[in-house]
Amino acid sequence: MSENEAGIDLVGNRRPATIRDVAAHAGVSKSVVSRVLRDEPNVSAERRARVRDAMAELGYRPNTIARGLSESRSGTVGVVINDLRNPWYVSLLEGLATTFDAVDIAPLLVDSRLDHQVGRDTVETLLSRQVDGLVVVGTTDARVDVERAAQSIPVVLAGTLEPDLPTVDIAVDDDRVGARLATEHLLALGHRRLGHIQGPGMVGRLRREGFEETIAAAGAADKCVVEYGGTTEEGGYAATVRLLDSSLPPSAILAFNDMASLGAMSAADDRGLSIPRDLSLIGYDDTQLASLRHISLTSVDNGNFTVGAQAAKFLLRRMGRLDAPQQIYRHTPQLVVRRTTAEPR
Repeated sequence: MSENEAGIDLVGNRRPATIRDVAAHAGVSKSVVSRVLRDEPNVSAERRARVRDAMAELGYRPNTIARGLSESRSGTVGVVINDLRNPWYVSLLEGLATTFDAVDIAPLLVDSRLDHQVGRDTVETLLSRQVDGLVVVGTTDARVDVERAAQSIPVVLAGTLEPDLPTVDIAVDDDRVGARLATEHLLALGHRRLGHIQGPGMVGRLRREGFEETIAAAGAADKCVVEYGGTTEEGGYAATVRLLDSSLPPSAILAFNDMASLGAMSAADDRGLSIPRDLSLIGYDDTQLASLRHISLTSVDNGNFTVGAQAAKFLLRRMGRLDAPQQIYRHTPQLVVRRTTAEPR
């Protein structure tokens, strides 16, 4: 038995054993473990004994919420993503999948951007698969469809605040705090001409508010410019061009996310500007791209894995009570300083 099977995670911390751990230790599939947990008759005595021995040796404790769910459920949940090209989703989806996998629930992933291109209704596609619940990840244009789905199945938002409904739980980063941390870092370096690339929806507004409130407190509001850029590299490029062409070209930029930051890098390079010598740059989401050695982007870590895991936990709880009061989880972000920020020249 490996350490990971024994309930030790990859960084050496003990974690609760999961169905996957029990199955690996007993040498059976997860479905066999599930059948033993439900005390179904179609499992041999020998396999049943191996599973129960594995549970005892690993200290496995069945999830009472998952076991209390109706046996008529499909064992699947729908996950709506707005654009799979954005690496922000990776660790958040890992948090979702890890939590669902522990209770033998399979996520069905759809990309609403691609569905829109082919004329397919994203939410209706998932509902037709009879999913047991829905997780909406990031800002989506399918607000009306999500509101309608919430009337019949559990719905949870991850990394977005819309649509805000009394029976829809929310797991998010504290966006205003994250933007404030980034802006304070630029001000502490000595920058006073700041630019911000704004993103969509309530999340975009909160990050802009955090940016503007912080520079106002520093008395630099009249030297700062905001341009809408959205979530893509192309949008970040176009917004950066407008910022650099403004009457107050910034010496530092806070982008809505890491993807927009990549566009900002390209725009600066096309202008012959060096980062961070001529222009400091901060992203948001702290994706794997930010940590790549040749990019080394200063970025706000918004706890994507934790947000995803909490969203999954919210959905599991709501499966047992569709009309339960709304719960909101806000993760406290941290700034990860790398090589794209420096004192202004």
